[in-house]
Amino acid sequence: MRWKPITKTVVAREAANLKDYERTRREFTWTEARKAISGLPGGRGLNIAYEAVDRHAAGSRAGRTAIRWVGKDDRVHDISYRELAERTNRFANLLAELGVRPGERVFTLLGRVPELYVAVLGALKAGCVVSPLFSAFGPEPIRQRIQLGEGAVLVTNPALYRRKVRALRADLPSLRQVVVTGDEDEPGALAWGPAMKAMDATYDIAATGPGDPALLHFTSGTTGTPKGALHVHEAVLAHHVTAHYALDLHEDDVFWCTADPGWVTGMSYGVIAPLTHGATLVSDEGEFDARRWYRVLASQRVSVWYTAPTALRMLMRERDDLASGFDLSALRFVASVGEPLNPEAVVWGQETLGLPVHDNWWQTETGAIMIGNFAGEEVRPGSMGRPLPGIEAALAARGDDGRAEVIDGRLRLITDPGVDGELVLRAGWPSMFRGYWGDPERYSHAFADGWYLSGDVANRDTDGYYRFVGRADDVIKSAGHLVGPFEVESALLAHPAVAEAGVIGTPDPVAGELVKAYVSLKNGHEPTDELRLELLAFGRRALGAVAPKEIVFDQHLPHTRSGKVMRRLLKARELGLPEGDVSTLEGVG
Repeated sequence: MRWKPITKTVVAREAANLKDYERTRREFTWTEARKAISGLPGGRGLNIAYEAVDRHAAGSRAGRTAIRWVGKDDRVHDISYRELAERTNRFANLLAELGVRPGERVFTLLGRVPELYVAVLGALKAGCVVSPLFSAFGPEPIRQRIQLGEGAVLVTNPALYRRKVRALRADLPSLRQVVVTGDEDEPGALAWGPAMKAMDATYDIAATGPGDPALLHFTSGTTGTPKGALHVHEAVLAHHVTAHYALDLHEDDVFWCTADPGWVTGMSYGVIAPLTHGATLVSDEGEFDARRWYRVLASQRVSVWYTAPTALRMLMRERDDLASGFDLSALRFVASVGEPLNPEAVVWGQETLGLPVHDNWWQTETGAIMIGNFAGEEVRPGSMGRPLPGIEAALAARGDDGRAEVIDGRLRLITDPGVDGELVLRAGWPSMFRGYWGDPERYSHAFADGWYLSGDVANRDTDGYYRFVGRADDVIKSAGHLVGPFEVESALLAHPAVAEAGVIGTPDPVAGELVKAYVSLKNGHEPTDELRLELLAFGRRALGAVAPKEIVFDQHLPHTRSGKVMRRLLKARELGLPEGDVSTLEGVG
């Protein structure tokens, strides 16, 4: 199915940060971009927390709201840049009081609460490496990550500590201290409130090198031990630049990133990037609810909104006029990440919000947005966009295993449009990960011939727009065709009865694999044989030979906790294999 491009007006292009894509790419250098951030005073290096907090707190934006926290009960609490600087100073001093040294790992296990932002930024001031954990994790993934990262300190809340952490302490010899939010100590843990009050509100950030470790993001991948992608303080330059171009962020914006702070999106763009611009960051403690989200957008006058395809699809399930009951006039830019954005979500944004949804692409390993659709530029539904200034992307020819084929240390790059290949990036951008924690061999295998190998399969049109096909290990090989599950899912989602779809390959003695789709229906539609035949025909018209050969109705598709359909569990069910502990399989965007 072909989708018409969505083009904004010339006025929007003139107001956008990226006014001339081709010229900006030609003239851009990371050295010149470095002038957009200040560095530590006295030439003492570069520190993420200084760029995000202290340089604003020492200037004209000191009284500007840095974090606008919306509690579960809808009460709103504003924290200015000056207040955030003082609170993060106290936490940095607390870490010093506890004997925590620069380079040691500080883990957080918290939802969207003020203490989370204070702990992260305070630890970065202290030269520690911050490793956020998803608060919905069970005890085993928590134990595994703290153990792998040799965490010295964990900041969490009393309930999570009692339920998930206290019983693990004997298995975590590196974990010297747990700090729990609130004013009451827990057995084996220190209370945040009294400890913070006892600390000085001033702190001098020590010299920090751009290459000093700063962030450790664990990504579970598909199998085996979680991978710990290590990022350095220089990553803040990419956070700042990509928010400027890909999210069109201005200093007077009110910015809301709905990603959980336990994942890389929630850290890079839910904490760091908007603060480096001096914007106001909205943090909503509440869980997803369509009315609540529209209410937050309206009441907080959100101007730039960064969310996920899963959330957009849930909003799309609501009645068409729900959004019209809220004043969303402040909203000027909407972007999405975490998984590929289905084309109909882009169109829904245009029709319902009056704004297209801008897809973009990046990974935990890239640390920041690499490819995006830009404000003022044409949006092509189904495309993740074009490379950002400073980023060189390409497609590499693949071998029989579906991965980029390396011959004598060299990649063969694809130049023809419309040909699928593994997406690769020229190594060297500031937020590129600098290692897998404790696994140098795995890290070395992520690069070849000066390129980072993403493991994602994509193709590129004649204008340089990239389109996601699938993970290299997800692609279905059917009767000589390489079929991307995402492409099939997107086609099915265009049918008015389909709410969600998960596509896998099933073994076949003739074709190798057959394409099989699991489909959840929207309210008001029944899983009849007639509808199944209609969907099969609908798929054939849209996809031809790569259309699904079988459709199964399932209103309870397995999901990660961030809402992605877990194709691996569908495959395991199909093959009669054990599904395992899904709490360890959470994906990230």
